[in-house]
Amino acid sequence: IIKKMSLILSNTVLGNTNAKHLLRRSCFHYSNEVLENISIMTPSEAIQYLGNESPNIWVEPYDPLPIDGPHGYWLSSDDYPPSFTNQGRKRSLIAGWWWFNLMNRNCLKDKLTFFLHTTFTTSKDDGTGASTYYFDHLRLLEHYSTGSIKKLALKITHDNAMLLYLDNTTNNADNPNENYAREFLELFTIGKGEQIGDGDYTNYTEQDVQETARIFSGFKTKLDRSIIDPDTNLPTGRLQINKHDSGDKEFSYAFDNHIISGGTTEEEIYNEISELIQMIFSRPATSITFAKKIYRFFIKSEWNENIENTVIQYIADELVASNYNLSSTVNALLSSTHFYDQDDQNSTDNIIGSIVKSPLQLMSETISVLNLDIPNPSSDIGGFYRFWHQFSHNTFLSMAGMGLFSPDTVAGYPANYQSPDFDRLWFSSNTILSRYRLIECLISGRNKLANNNLIGTELNTVALAELISNDAGNPHNLVSKFGSLLYPSHIDDDRINYFVEMLLDGYEPYYWTDSWQEYLTTNDNTVVKNRLDTLINSMINAAEYQLM
Repeated sequence: IIKKMSLILSNTVLGNTNAKHLLRRSCFHYSNEVLENISIMTPSEAIQYLGNESPNIWVEPYDPLPIDGPHGYWLSSDDYPPSFTNQGRKRSLIAGWWWFNLMNRNCLKDKLTFFLHTTFTTSKDDGTGASTYYFDHLRLLEHYSTGSIKKLALKITHDNAMLLYLDNTTNNADNPNENYAREFLELFTIGKGEQIGDGDYTNYTEQDVQETARIFSGFKTKLDRSIIDPDTNLPTGRLQINKHDSGDKEFSYAFDNHIISGGTTEEEIYNEISELIQMIFSRPATSITFAKKIYRFFIKSEWNENIENTVIQYIADELVASNYNLSSTVNALLSSTHFYDQDDQNSTDNIIGSIVKSPLQLMSETISVLNLDIPNPSSDIGGFYRFWHQFSHNTFLSMAGMGLFSPDTVAGYPANYQSPDFDRLWFSSNTILSRYRLIECLISGRNKLANNNLIGTELNTVALAELISNDAGNPHNLVSKFGSLLYPSHIDDDRINYFVEMLLDGYEPYYWTDSWQEYLTTNDNTVVKNRLDTLINSMINAAEYQLM
């Protein structure tokens, strides 16, 4: 009898380093206030706190253009979705709606939603149709972020955006289209495995792709969104029975030559998909594939054989035991001694600080940790539009190699799947400039990456210094406080002294102390702001800050 491995629960109070680690991996951002609150909790207490769902502060996206007749709340309009113009702008605003809401809460659900996007990948700007359909798709991912991946695999097959993106709406009995079926097996669920023969990929064969496509035949878009799924309360596609292949489907040896009986009624045809899902998700390879994706996304991209046989196997077992409940599985992982590097004494396999931040993580975290005010779209849609659509979405994220919700291929972002570099791929000669000039844009309040236009917000480094330290006139104390806020782990005295020199610019420590006191006395922040801008620029662009 082989005893199944179980993760050991960490019961120690998090403290500063572990709290930052948890917040970075479970959220896209954190503030000094949230960090201090989480630091005094145990992992289980913190996970419970992060699991509390907060309502969307921005309830529905709003399009402020055209100026002479804004399209406004176009998503709740009764008009036919494709009839609206400027769909690209609207897709950007939907992404901005999702981002603004996550920036106003610390909730694991938002990170889980994005994980599902990297797993059941679509591109909002390349083939999913009108922006409205992507809005429905994104809400579908949100719905199942705290539910079952297995159920999502069923529901996403009928999703209008997915039907369009992978052409399943053209998949008919008399003219099969295998595109969605192939990606469903290869990328969305069980994975290929090693190729062992012509058309044989270990986990499935070409025969299985063909039979899966037959099961998926006849499902079409319902572009007026008039069909509502009773389980999710979201618009869904439709079934055209006369376009469905009603014959029996016989799978290969990879699935024990399982036969799924063909259906001729709506109920029987939907049952075909349910039986297909059950067949795929009952295979051990499926749970292992998802376990590896979860480990790579939340822990690190590299592991040894021991980790594969213990921790990853545990994640797979937990998925199966919970009927593929994503949140409960991730909660157990984020509460474990393994997640906090507490399960061994090996300093060469550290998890803390082992992942390069994605552009989305880098931007979101920088904005939050530096206490930058973002225009509220509910009261200043023009300001938010300027910041999000013109700067963040269309400039920074794009130049940093991350079209948000728009990866170049159905495989997703290379940093999430491309071996052996994985997250290190976020750094390249094409993306490094935008990463390093992000802080310059935020400090200046201008788009230094493109046109030098105002971006709608500007960092007040003086106010930030006052916020994080009650002894900001002490240069060593100030730098230490910033380091504790920004970096994955504690920085030593040599590193603190390095940044202090950045602040002092060659002067003695009393120069800064006197300058700070003069600011407090006169309220003239000219000198201290100049030095603080330099310090923050240096600390944000340091190697330590690029990691999480």
